[in-house]
Amino acid sequence: MTTPASHTLAGRQETASTPTGISDVVFDFCGVLIDWQCAAALRGHYPDSLVDRICAADDPYGFFDYEDRMDHGEALADILPDVRNDHGDEIADIFADYIARYDDSLTRIVPGMQALLADLKAAGYGVWGLTNWSYETFHFAFEKFPRLEELLDGTVVSGVEKQFKPNTGFYRLAMDRFGIEPASSVFFDDTPRNVAGAQSAGMRAFVFENASRARHDLQSLGVRV
Repeated sequence: MTTPASHTLAGRQETASTPTGISDVVFDFCGVLIDWQCAAALRGHYPDSLVDRICAADDPYGFFDYEDRMDHGEALADILPDVRNDHGDEIADIFADYIARYDDSLTRIVPGMQALLADLKAAGYGVWGLTNWSYETFHFAFEKFPRLEELLDGTVVSGVEKQFKPNTGFYRLAMDRFGIEPASSVFFDDTPRNVAGAQSAGMRAFVFENASRARHDLQSLGVRV
């Protein structure tokens, strides 16, 4: 199952604005809205020592690099021959299995974030998603956490658009798609370079730490949450 296009924008009411002009808030997904854990999709299926190596920051099998290529819009079928050539049949089969059971890596909604989105919506703000994610696996996010789909006014996915954070053009594409202005928008991401990318596109942006801190950051801009 694939996502044929960026998540369709929901009907939205007139947005609120603050004294500083903030009307819309844009969120990254993994590490911000959803707790993504690579090991959760592998643990119990493969030896713990192998799972630990695959999920380590210095992973010798390059799972994160191959997944990054998928986030850029490449298909699994085109990447698997490279995995097989680089690391052999066993690792290629494990990578394919990991992608097939990707929903297992999505362990929960980040604590406090569902409430924050709901409070923003109730106060009249636009609430959006912008994610580096493969078009082949993004559907798992809303299938597993349908409340996120209900709360977000729309989501733009890198693997669909073949554009990618932190490239400035990707943020601009998203803002055009959402019909929002950079000066009245706030962006949250757990990766500093992606925050810098949003700032280069004219957005206010914060490095995400947790829901409580995000709420405080929004309040510092006059957002009523």
